[in-house]
Amino acid sequence: MMQSGGIHAVEIVFLILLLFVVIFAALARKLQTPYPIVLVVAGLLLSFIPGIPRISLNPDVIFLVVLPPLLYAAAWFTSWRDFKFNLVSILLLAFGLVSFTVLGVATTAEWLFRGFDWRLGFVLGAVVATTDAIAATSIAKRVGLPQRIVDILEGESLVNDATGLLALEFAIAMVVEGRTPTVAQGAIRLTYLIAIGIGIGLVLGLVVEWFERRIDDAPIEIVVSILTPYAAYLAAESVRASGVLAVVACGLYLSRQSSEFFSASVRMKTLAVWDSLTFAVNGLVFVLIGLQLPHVLAGIRGYSLRELLLYGALFSAIVIVLRLLWMFPATKLSYFIRTRILGQTYAKPNAKQIFVVGWTGMRGVVALAAAIALPEFLPDASPFPHRNLIIFLTFCVILVTLVLQGLTLPPLIRALGLAGKGGNEDEEAEARRIITSTALSHLESARGEDLQDFAAVYDDLSRRYTRRLASLSKEASDDNGMSNQELSRYRKILGELLRLERKTAVRLRNEGRINDEVLRKIEHELDLSETRLTLS
Repeated sequence: MMQSGGIHAVEIVFLILLLFVVIFAALARKLQTPYPIVLVVAGLLLSFIPGIPRISLNPDVIFLVVLPPLLYAAAWFTSWRDFKFNLVSILLLAFGLVSFTVLGVATTAEWLFRGFDWRLGFVLGAVVATTDAIAATSIAKRVGLPQRIVDILEGESLVNDATGLLALEFAIAMVVEGRTPTVAQGAIRLTYLIAIGIGIGLVLGLVVEWFERRIDDAPIEIVVSILTPYAAYLAAESVRASGVLAVVACGLYLSRQSSEFFSASVRMKTLAVWDSLTFAVNGLVFVLIGLQLPHVLAGIRGYSLRELLLYGALFSAIVIVLRLLWMFPATKLSYFIRTRILGQTYAKPNAKQIFVVGWTGMRGVVALAAAIALPEFLPDASPFPHRNLIIFLTFCVILVTLVLQGLTLPPLIRALGLAGKGGNEDEEAEARRIITSTALSHLESARGEDLQDFAAVYDDLSRRYTRRLASLSKEASDDNGMSNQELSRYRKILGELLRLERKTAVRLRNEGRINDEVLRKIEHELDLSETRLTLS
């Protein structure tokens, strides 16, 4: 990725970039601003500092190294129930909006940019058609958008990479080979891309599940989980199917089955590793986007700065307007299909909600990598027409959608009265009550079948679960439980006791009475207790 220096220089730059990610992510947390925005702006500012190494994005690294784990993690944390429920809305965005964006850009580009024809406009539209899987949802969740909107945004960003890259494949063929694929060819290619990609992902998911059910070893299972998205992506790409859909299908399937094949300790360790991995990779990617400005500008010739800024602003506005124009009729069509044909029941989206979804079309590294991956030369050895301008316009769209839309989204959501309505709190509370009530019923049933000698054991467990059930009630508990004031005091005292236990364990280690391994085991148990306390 660096243009000069050996492996030692690469290591130093990599460590420096990670340090930047940590510093600016901490700043983002302090500013209460989504970290993708802060990291992109930070990378952009760093690119102006003299002496900063020139680091160029390698499209192969993005598509083969960065994209699979990020897609897999996003799919893993996507609810299959909600994905399936919102499938019509997701498909109208992932297929309909991508097509509308490509055609809209192809139509307008030849009128706006010198030397562009509809084929180059088609290339440009395909490059910027896909949204970023991380930026929009991280911002949406932070400001408390309704969960259904977040679910649709997540589903869109998981699927539209495949359709956007297919459109780019056709666009490049039109420019490089001078041929225009027919509708039939496009339909056949799309069907193959989807069917084979999903099939490979599900088959690999079945293989991984079979293996996971026969082993309970955290280091091995963590390594398998990291290898899985790469295996799915490469297997699908090797037969020219969609690596994106293969990874998404595999992630959705294994996530749904993981409750049965992951033990509690393996699950905790695996999620901790993936949290750190995805944060580091995402952080590096967003910083690198900002650092690309010198490379983008270096290739531009024949345009004044004023003309470039005008082009960038106009094109960014077109991309944003195209999404907004699509959202309103598409939402009405989606509502009609889902309620009248599929029989689904949900509240009809209002204009405010539709506008917010339209305003969350942030672009990211996939768009920039797609632009950089454009061939440099045509078969006759002539340069690919306006390649550098396409890269510049893509960079502008990424900056405007991430920074402008990202920063304006929170106040917009608050102004429209949509903030604070997100999450699954009601479902979670109801589930916890049902689970605790079921456990209490089982205790009473088991008490009658066990020896009377163990009555004290059942009494203690019954008190614990009764107390937990009381804490899950919004109202004061009955005579068997505690009031809300007592529960608050109970948590405070228990927290103090846990902190005292931790200090005592550390003191024993410092005095040499226990070793570090014993301390780690005790700390792990205290961590679990503290986590349960914060969740109760």
